[in-house]
Order: sequence, then C-alpha cells, then structure tokens
Amino acid sequence: MRSWKERLTHTLLFEAGGLVMVTPLASWVSGHGPGEIGVLALGLATTAMLWNLVWNRLFDGWVPTRRRSLVQRLAQALGFELGLLVMTLPVVAWWLAIGLAEAFWLDLGFMLFFLAYALVFNTLFDHVMRRRLAQRGC
Repeated sequence: MRSWKERLTHTLLFEAGGLVMVTPLASWVSGHGPGEIGVLALGLATTAMLWNLVWNRLFDGWVPTRRRSLVQRLAQALGFELGLLVMTLPVVAWWLAIGLAEAFWLDLGFMLFFLAYALVFNTLFDHVMRRRLAQRGC
C-alpha cells in the first residue's frame, strides 16, 4: 500500500499540472476572466487534493497493486471524477452565477479532460514509483 507521503506527492503533482492546463482553458470556454476562474480553480484544486487523498487511499485498499489493468485505471479515474463532480457542482454554479445545468455541462467537459489526464498521470506515476522502488530494492 502507498504511504501518505507518496499519496501527498502524487496529489500535489497531479493538481499542479491540472491547474496549469485547465485554468486558461476554463477561462476561454466559460467567458469568465482568468482571475475569477483562477480563484475558483484554486478552490476546486484544494477540494480535489483532499478528495484525491481520500479516494486513492480507499482505491488502494480495494485494488492493492501497482500493476493495474486498464479497467481498474478507468474505475479509479472515473470514481474520483464523479465524486468530485457531485461535491463541486453547486460551488461552480454559485461562483460563476450560472444555472446548475450550465455548470453541469462545464464540469462534465472538464471531468472528461481530467479523466483522460488522470489515466495518463496515474499510469506514469506508478511506472516511475515502481522503478524508484526497484532501484532501492524495496
């Protein structure tokens, strides 16, 4: 099972990369200013980091291996994104002063983006960690 230190590193790297990619895109797609989107993105990233720690720790218990199948990786990413969507949808609607339906479609677009991003990131992260652990003889 992964340590809390490893999970924290995973989460910080994942969210930093996501913020760099998604903030300008969200500003462009939504028509809201980068500052407004940036504050929202930071709040959502903080929520996502906390959820990521909890979700991935739970998922590690259900699937305790670093060599996960594509189906397991999809389940990991989809479970994370759906949980985050449920938690953040009302906040997005409120912050951007839009309806829940519009917030849903915006969130859905980004959920699909982050689903693909999580699949790639988690696969690469596990590959790097397997190599590091093998070099240490763990």
